[in-house]
Amino acid sequence: MRFVPASVQVEAGDELVLVVTNVDDTVHDLVLDTGVASGRLAPGATTRVEAGVVGRAVEGWCSVAGHRQMGMTFDVEVVGTGGVPDDAAAQDGPDGDPSGGASHHDAVGHGGAAAGTDGAEGSAPTAEGDMDLMAPPGEAFTTYDPVLAPAPESTVHRVRLEVTEVVREVAPGVEQTVWTFGGTAPGPVLRGKVGDRFEVTLVNDGSLGHSIDFHAGALAPDRPMRTIEPGETLTYTFTATRSGIWMYHCSTMPMSMHIANGMAGAVVIDPPDLPPVDREYLLVQSELYLGPQRGVADADKITGERPDAVVFNGHATQYDHAPLEARVGERVRLWVLDVGPNRPSAFHVVGGQFDTVFHEGAWTLGGPGATPTTGGAQVLGLHPAQGGFVELTFPEAGHYPFVSHLMVDAERGAHGLVRVE
Repeated sequence: MRFVPASVQVEAGDELVLVVTNVDDTVHDLVLDTGVASGRLAPGATTRVEAGVVGRAVEGWCSVAGHRQMGMTFDVEVVGTGGVPDDAAAQDGPDGDPSGGASHHDAVGHGGAAAGTDGAEGSAPTAEGDMDLMAPPGEAFTTYDPVLAPAPESTVHRVRLEVTEVVREVAPGVEQTVWTFGGTAPGPVLRGKVGDRFEVTLVNDGSLGHSIDFHAGALAPDRPMRTIEPGETLTYTFTATRSGIWMYHCSTMPMSMHIANGMAGAVVIDPPDLPPVDREYLLVQSELYLGPQRGVADADKITGERPDAVVFNGHATQYDHAPLEARVGERVRLWVLDVGPNRPSAFHVVGGQFDTVFHEGAWTLGGPGATPTTGGAQVLGLHPAQGGFVELTFPEAGHYPFVSHLMVDAERGAHGLVRVE
């Protein structure tokens, strides 16, 4: 993502007018550090930006979340002196208007922060200082249901996923504006069997372009994974030909920003010989890169790989206070998917041992027809976008923590409890 040209030279004291045309296929804008802004430009749109009299170097960028980090920066370079002092009207727009003639709305980046913050920087501090991982979720918080329902009997699954922007608690003391499929982050779990057909209608009710990519289907991405702008709809159809737990996510660039801000979920395609168990749960591991309170994720933290928290099912402490349930002797299956965007997982149940492991489509321990063994497993290791499940029985009553055994991530929030009675 670039401005072309990426800089212009202006004589000090000259008035600058920028004619900005969006030749890309998604929405962009241009904001300047003086407060002047173009407003959002749809593909093909053109506008004039009255930058005013130039008396100093000026920085510009696209304020759509993540685009600045993707390279959309712009510089106004000053040559000569022109007799203009350093504090000249370079700070002002035409006729001395400090806003440069732009409305406050035009100068606001996505997520509600002032222009120049990209939803996280500048005068709006990020929220990590407000996060308290020892505290319970807020009273209004709703726990993400980890229970995995059985696959429907139907062989054709018609699903409508609406892209919405929702303010929700992601850790005690912290609310963020998350971009969601179907109102939740992670998105709704889809489940079926090998041979099932999925017909997904994606509706973009958000404020910027989004898309969707289902790893559970194999098909050319050109059309079904294209970005659609606000108000648009597309239909994505695929047939599940291979079993496993598969990631789906927004593939609009920067993809890391869209995934980190909530746009990912799981599709479970049952192996044909999947045996019944007493309880099934699903946990999606992801990272939080906190922006300002009620803002969007901090794109600089994402590109710098500096997560504030690593969480299961979108919240840092929810399963400490609403544990998964089991009884002594029951067989429990735990599906786990790592959606990243950056951190791997080493899923472990403290005090438990896995007698069955299904990793990326293959039984690696136990399973139907397996030769009995005294072997066991302690960790389900997953790179981003990988998934699988483990099975175990609990020998006695108590509280069994589950964590990512990458211990720094467990200490960042990748933990919860199984309460066994």
